[in-house]
Amino acid sequence: MIEIVKVVEVRPLDDRRLWLRFSNGWQGVRDLSDLLTEGGEMVEPLRDPAFFNRVFISCGVPSWPNGFDLDAINLYRELRDAGLLTQDAAA
Repeated sequence: MIEIVKVVEVRPLDDRRLWLRFSNGWQGVRDLSDLLTEGGEMVEPLRDPAFFNRVFISCGVPSWPNGFDLDAINLYRELRDAGLLTQDAAA
C-alpha cells in the first residue's frame, strides 16, 4: 500500500540539498546533485543557486518558478529506503 505523504515544509540548503518535512512527521535532507548532473531543460535553471533557493511548496510538493517539481511520495520513499529520515519530535 502506498503511504500518501505531502511535503509541508521545505528549506534549501547548501550544495543543492533540500531539507523536507513530510505530513506524517518525518523529515530528511535530499541531495539533488544527481538530478542536476542528469540535466534537462526543466532542471537546468536549478543549477543557479539563487534560482534553486526559490523553492516553494505547491499542492504538497517542492516546486520552482519554472514549473519543475518533485513528487513527495518518491522523495519520502527515497529518503526512507536510504535511512535518511528522522521523526519530528513535535509531530
